[in-house]
Amino acid sequence: MMTTIVGSFATLMLSGVPLAFMLIVVTMIALHFFSWTPLQAVVEQLFNSLDSFVLLAIPFFVLAGAIMTKGAIAKRLIAFINSLVGWFPGGLGISGVLACIFFAAISGSGPATVVAIGSIMVPALLQAGYHKRFAVGLITTSGSLGIVIPPSIPMILYCLVMNVSVAEMFMAGILPGLLIGSVLIFYTYMRARKYGWKIDKKPSWEEVVRTGKEGFWAILLPVIVLGGIYSGIFTPTEAAAISVVYALIVEIFIYRECTIWQIPGICKESSIMASCLLFLLAGAMTFNWLLTAEEIPAMVARFVMDHIDSPWMFLLAINLFLLVLGCFMDSVSAVLILSPLFLDTLVGYDIDLVHFGIIMILNIEFGMLTPPFGLNLFVSMGVTGEDMRTVVRGVLPFLLLLISCLFLVTYIPDLSLLLPKLFLR
Repeated sequence: MMTTIVGSFATLMLSGVPLAFMLIVVTMIALHFFSWTPLQAVVEQLFNSLDSFVLLAIPFFVLAGAIMTKGAIAKRLIAFINSLVGWFPGGLGISGVLACIFFAAISGSGPATVVAIGSIMVPALLQAGYHKRFAVGLITTSGSLGIVIPPSIPMILYCLVMNVSVAEMFMAGILPGLLIGSVLIFYTYMRARKYGWKIDKKPSWEEVVRTGKEGFWAILLPVIVLGGIYSGIFTPTEAAAISVVYALIVEIFIYRECTIWQIPGICKESSIMASCLLFLLAGAMTFNWLLTAEEIPAMVARFVMDHIDSPWMFLLAINLFLLVLGCFMDSVSAVLILSPLFLDTLVGYDIDLVHFGIIMILNIEFGMLTPPFGLNLFVSMGVTGEDMRTVVRGVLPFLLLLISCLFLVTYIPDLSLLLPKLFLR
């Protein structure tokens, strides 16, 4: 069966078949030739995989991110943060990183963060004298924090395929996200000291207060969403719905830079993106059902544990494998397919599933920044108007920083598990 599955995957991938269809077709081929299970079971599994209340969070977070990208929330966030730290060496670049962190805690999407923050910050950085490649690389990389800082759509997908608590995954992403943000801020500060990038004029207290008042409603959203989830007031799905309602009220009635007539177009774009994600998830869950039924994860676990003695060596091998795979395959798809495949191996090595989930999420982040399939690279090209070569050369130094953070998170489990242990376990 494994030979047939791998051969079918390779043939369909080379034929250019979309991944969701490829997963379904491979499942049907395996059932037809190696099982007595009727093919109608595939249809049932496709339905059952989407029959989950938690899944409603995905279209809601996608819609909330789209509304805020079109509106003024990103602009108000940047203005307030820049008034606080913009006068430091590299302050404008630091403002961009912090704005990405805040917007990530609102939208849950890396590409949405790059669009919302990058369209404002990259021209401002260039005008302030920052090098083009540095400016493009900084914002493209910082935007990828959208999937590490909770709430995060890839985290929800991982929780569904691995049966992990969404609240624990969200809390586990906070410290790794802040670690990466701190590393980016320190690197920006050191480069600014070297090249003299700074704003000479320190803002007045009145300007800080004014931008704080204007950005208050934007800053309040992550407090409401994450505070409500961790306090138990509402579930992640309810938090996603609340974020949509809140974003609509703020953008239409308070900031008034998004009109009610734009909403149908925003809903159309969001529904297309959410439908693609959900259909991909349905295909992955159906394929995972086949793997579980045929006990393939147990076979993989036995093979791995026979050849790799240490869980730390296993995690190193997984990281290296995913870093290479991310250059050739959509990373979200790789996580949906590979995570359940290693479930029995993780149990055998006693590796915490939440810790492993953060490792996988960080690898998705790198996949979004590596050619030829790095989604954030294409988004950055559209936002900045630069070619692929410029964007990739700008991102490369930051990738080296991110890889160092990945290995810290991998081999210091408390970076991801400390907060869940303190508050949720």
